[in-house]
Amino acid sequence: MEPTQKQRISYVPFEDVDEKMQAELRRCAEHGTPRPESSAVRAHSPEAFWAFADSWQSQFHSGVVDHAIKDLCRVYISRTVKCEFCGNQRSEKATSAGLQEMQYDQLLNFETADIYDDRQKAALAYAEAIAWGSQDLDALWDRLHAHFDERELVELGTCIALTFGQQSWIRLLGIDHHQYMAGTSASMAPGFETADDLKSSKAAEDYWAASKRA
Repeated sequence: MEPTQKQRISYVPFEDVDEKMQAELRRCAEHGTPRPESSAVRAHSPEAFWAFADSWQSQFHSGVVDHAIKDLCRVYISRTVKCEFCGNQRSEKATSAGLQEMQYDQLLNFETADIYDDRQKAALAYAEAIAWGSQDLDALWDRLHAHFDERELVELGTCIALTFGQQSWIRLLGIDHHQYMAGTSASMAPGFETADDLKSSKAAEDYWAASKRA
């Protein structure tokens, strides 16, 4: 699918939402994942805004599964559905846990890459299967049960499913970073910290989503 260059749903002005929603938008601007632009679109529907914010907090930012694994799965989904808005963000918590940029760069070739351990590869295979299906479900589930208990599998699967659905929608919106509550680099991937950096990185020949525009 070709990218939408025109913004399709407007941002709700910050001053038009209540104090509780403003606090969440400030958190997005200061810490990211998500950044405030996608949340400012959801603000058209307070029910949708809080349904996502609360679910994302409990499943992505909290829970029992290693947060770094969740962020690898989140960015894998970004790469495989080519959601540039989400794919150009990094979780501050995952970075603090030791994830390195090269571990994001090879996500689409995770099975053959030697920078992931077996548990990470199993989680990424789960994300791949949720997004695109699996030819061998018995082998997939044997692999998953070898690395995760059932509580972890439910939490991780629900988190992957949530990000898959959200990113498949967000890529249609025509939104980008540094457009709403601009001025912070929170959770931006290296090379995307400012509006100028973002523009330059997107213009580079090796930009990860360049093939979509070709």
